[in-house]
Amino acid sequence: MSDERIFMLCNAAVVPGWLLLAARPHWKYTQRVCAVIIPVILAVAYLTLFVVNFKGLHGGFLSLAAIAYMFQQPETLLAAWIHFLAFDLFVGSWEVRDAQRVKVPHLAVIPCLLLTFLLGPAGLLAYFIVRSVMRHGVEAL
Repeated sequence: MSDERIFMLCNAAVVPGWLLLAARPHWKYTQRVCAVIIPVILAVAYLTLFVVNFKGLHGGFLSLAAIAYMFQQPETLLAAWIHFLAFDLFVGSWEVRDAQRVKVPHLAVIPCLLLTFLLGPAGLLAYFIVRSVMRHGVEAL
């Protein structure tokens, strides 16, 4: 299967999860789908890319230049993208689960989910801010 096809399939795989988190956070299968099933599928794709391409990997993690060199290879870049897709969805599912636990209104979480989907850590930061304000008021900041 081509890298482009894997890219398209993995991108499509996360969309139902994000829609469930936003629209059906209390459905009994939402957390299973978003925190387990989809991330596991993506993890298998990620690991498969590394196993299949391991001998051709160049670069490393000890310098920014080595990482930049490594990500010039499409297979490595694709694996990194799948990493983001899996982890961001997992974080989004945690945000929803935590918000339910501490009673943050879901409407306040939805913008955080959008940010987490688009900008990863910025969405998590937004969720922590919303969570703090909802639980302790603006003076908590």
